[in-house]
Amino acid sequence: MNLARMAVVAAALMAAAVASPSSLVIGEAAERVALRVEMDGAIGPASARQLKEALANAAERHAEVLILEIDTPGGLVTSMREMIADILASPVPVIGYVAPAGAHAASAGTYILYATHVAAMAPGTNLGAATPVELGGLPSLPGGGDQKQGDQKDATGPPAGDAMMTKMTNDAVALIRSLAELRGRNADWGEKAVREAASLSANAALQAHVVDLVAHDTAELLQLADGRMVEVAGKKQVLATKGLPVETLEPGWLIRLLAVITDPNIAVILMLAGFYGLVFEFTSPGAVAPGVIGTICLLLGLYALNLLPISYAGLALMLLGLAFLVIEAFNPTVVLGLGGVAAFLLGAAMLLKVEGPGFEMSWAVIGTAAALTLGLALLAGSYLWAARKRLPRVGAQAMHGLPAKILDWSGREGHVLAQGERWRAKADEPLAPGDSVEVADVRGLMLTVRRRNNGARQ
Repeated sequence: MNLARMAVVAAALMAAAVASPSSLVIGEAAERVALRVEMDGAIGPASARQLKEALANAAERHAEVLILEIDTPGGLVTSMREMIADILASPVPVIGYVAPAGAHAASAGTYILYATHVAAMAPGTNLGAATPVELGGLPSLPGGGDQKQGDQKDATGPPAGDAMMTKMTNDAVALIRSLAELRGRNADWGEKAVREAASLSANAALQAHVVDLVAHDTAELLQLADGRMVEVAGKKQVLATKGLPVETLEPGWLIRLLAVITDPNIAVILMLAGFYGLVFEFTSPGAVAPGVIGTICLLLGLYALNLLPISYAGLALMLLGLAFLVIEAFNPTVVLGLGGVAAFLLGAAMLLKVEGPGFEMSWAVIGTAAALTLGLALLAGSYLWAARKRLPRVGAQAMHGLPAKILDWSGREGHVLAQGERWRAKADEPLAPGDSVEVADVRGLMLTVRRRNNGARQ
């Protein structure tokens, strides 16, 4: 009987030993997945954070690949470089995919596509126009170009603007060539895209060895990428992507919030709302709501500006302009009002050091904000001015010129009836009970009066 039991236990152990590896393999196979993240719109702090979180998620889940679907007009250089650094350090292969049809990877999107382990495009897409743009923090105006460029040159060399642009262009060329050499792509065309703003369609990019694949959808993309050798974090790896399920990673609420508030125009509006909310709270203590809302808006605006490449001189000018306008509201001088508007406009125009697509300061927003701010200051100033011109209604000043009637009088002093009250009074002229007088001055509880008919003639 004991032998039979031992045989049964041994058989069960053997069955478990045989079944366990297969079950682990099945479990591992079930975990194989391709993650997908969409980069749609201008590249900024929100895009960089979204990619960072997606790469961390992919590494934690040991995903086979992360598909970065690109459709962007470009964006901020700082965010672009952060995204490139994250892609190069990623332990999970990243497939850059310009899609859907009609999408483009312009400017910063071209650099990011060059940085990915596998670069792909959908038919009907394009990439390129990667020339860096330096606007000096001022919104560009139509026709503002280089009309006097020749006049600025002298014998010592190119003007400062040209020298800075040359430095930026050479730096961008070095970056895209290094990425092209790292991934084995066409470095010469990458340089042309930077220096000449060249662009390519999907098929032309494939023929020029700018991208590795052209695929209609993600299923075809994974099938074509299967078996390719890529270098991931310094190690060679063969992609096994055929038939992988694709899971899309949606951005969280924080990333969606960042995408909204890092628009410099929204950031400026938030700062204005916060500033005036606090001003209203300080002038009307106890309202609470303006102070709470103003503090939140101001902190959000400052946080957004902290994520953007701003000019602190521009920010200081904006705050100085707002301070002048607040002073103008309480002490109308006209000069402070005009100076405040000028400082605010200049500061808002200088706010961004470098602008990119989707991160331009709008003249409409700047002008509207300045006009509303000036209007509020003038409105408050008009009310204060009208209040100053009104006659006093309470206190000693309010009694000047009021009629009174003599009750009793002796020499130069006596008592009068004014505003239904009995007052001590004095005068510089003889008076008698029953005379009508008016108040000329108030000293403590003593009134100085004069005959009413004399006061009227004066």
